[in-house]
Amino acid sequence: MKPAPFEFARPTTLARALELLATHPDAKVLAGGQSLIPLLSMRLASPGMLVDINAIAELSRITWDSSGVRVGAVARHADVEAHPQARRVQPLLSKALRLVAHPAIRNRGTTVGSIVHADAAAEMPTVLRLLDGHVTAASTRGTRTIAADELFIGPLESTVRKDELVTDAFFPALGLRCGVGCDEIARRHGDYAMCGAAAVVCSAPDGRVTSVRAGYFSVCEVPTVVDLSEVFASGELTEGALTDAAELAAASLDPVDDIHGSAEYRGLLARVLTRRVVRAAYDDSRTRQAEVIG
Repeated sequence: MKPAPFEFARPTTLARALELLATHPDAKVLAGGQSLIPLLSMRLASPGMLVDINAIAELSRITWDSSGVRVGAVARHADVEAHPQARRVQPLLSKALRLVAHPAIRNRGTTVGSIVHADAAAEMPTVLRLLDGHVTAASTRGTRTIAADELFIGPLESTVRKDELVTDAFFPALGLRCGVGCDEIARRHGDYAMCGAAAVVCSAPDGRVTSVRAGYFSVCEVPTVVDLSEVFASGELTEGALTDAAELAAASLDPVDDIHGSAEYRGLLARVLTRRVVRAAYDDSRTRQAEVIG
């Protein structure tokens, strides 16, 4: 199929883009287009105008400091994944992005676009929630910050308003004694995951676990984060504690049924991945601490 007719605009300034969104309530923003173009072609979306923001140079920036990484609206997945400073400041970005689709998609798709699309099967919305990140939304009325835990309200639904353009996403830096893990289970690499999980684990210099959080994608209707710290109250990362963490995670999730897998199966996968990513994140935290000492 072909898209329904639409107007097309390619502004070169943010101010002009915001003006277009303010005066065309049925407009859609085009960044990487990896989700939007298929929707247009299947006529699941029929905007009156496409506002292509790729000519706005300031939106392609990737900046960083000791507090975290800020990714502009048209920064490509591949650029964020390969960015050495972004990987150093927040390594979960590169670990998650390597799981996103295929290289051709990552070369064109944008990290912010994936987040704003609010697909709970995608990796980056969950990464933003797990890290307690936020996005900046701009309009002709001004700018506002939307915390990740207030951004996703339903399947493919966010709190971004129709006249707003999300200009960047901020991912807080990884803590000094923390590590990360990310994995997913899919029929083929690059397919949407049947279940995916990421974890941030922090540990003391003596190896005791101090906090554990895990985020899940392609499980529930929205990206979901579960605090698993209570299971590791003793500070020990034992097989029993990992099993208890897996059960706590499964009990905290509300998996969906679809053509790719049943809710029961997704619950099973969530248990498996919880053990896997928590262990990986703990090992990563110990490795990072050893490198600092060394």
